[in-house]
Amino acid sequence: MSREVLIAPSILAADFARLGEEVKAVDEAGADWIHLDVMDGHFVPNLTFGPELVRAIRPYSAKCFDTHLMIEPVDPYLEAFAAAGSDRIIVHAEATKHLDRTLQLIAALGKRAGVSLNPHTPEQIIAYVLDRIDLVLVMTVNPGFGGQRFLPGMVEKIERLRALIGSRPVRIEVDGGIDPETAPLVVRAGADVLVAGSAVFRNPPYARAIAALRAAARGAARR
Repeated sequence: MSREVLIAPSILAADFARLGEEVKAVDEAGADWIHLDVMDGHFVPNLTFGPELVRAIRPYSAKCFDTHLMIEPVDPYLEAFAAAGSDRIIVHAEATKHLDRTLQLIAALGKRAGVSLNPHTPEQIIAYVLDRIDLVLVMTVNPGFGGQRFLPGMVEKIERLRALIGSRPVRIEVDGGIDPETAPLVVRAGADVLVAGSAVFRNPPYARAIAALRAAARGAARR
């Protein structure tokens, strides 16, 4: 059986001087979602952007704004990102003491909810919130910077996570070092959303880069 694999370019690798145009360009080039990596310089060692930038680029694409909050604390900022135009809000299990409550807050804002796991975090930590989410994001690098090398040990983690999810309608997204060489590894393990920054924005034309990722994943998705 073939699984649909989605491509979500991360704007972290885009040209910030013309970000709206970059979002529009990857949308028109075939991106399924637009991935937004939000970093606070506290939870991760880098600063990126906040909700006002999300609001500014929202008019450039109607596709899902897949918003990955690498911030701590996270609860005080959920409403702002929801109001700015995020469609899905992904929070780190490590960034909140009350994950179930945080996910309830996201749902109350009318947004889809996801949970992200750092490389060292075991997948079992989300066993009791799987019915509150539609996506788990597995970090396949240590979060904070784009352009890092893929961590091979995360392949087995994805396999275990897929088994834990079972028949629930929960996607597995992967973020970090994803390119046409690593995409088949994670797709075979059970991932079905590929976040790619450098592999898309540093390899124009974007339509060709997205097509290369999709082709690399397609064969691995057939089981």
